[in-house]
Amino acid sequence: MPVWFQKQMKKAFLEKNRYQIKLLNQCWYFYRRTLN
Repeated sequence: MPVWFQKQMKKAFLEKNRYQIKLLNQCWYFYRRTLN
């Protein structure tokens, strides 16, 4: 997992930002899918 992504996730979790967490999860899923 990229460092910038980890930072974003940590920030979202600390702020309990559900929308951002959902968005990041979708981005990560898409990112993983395009790599394979």
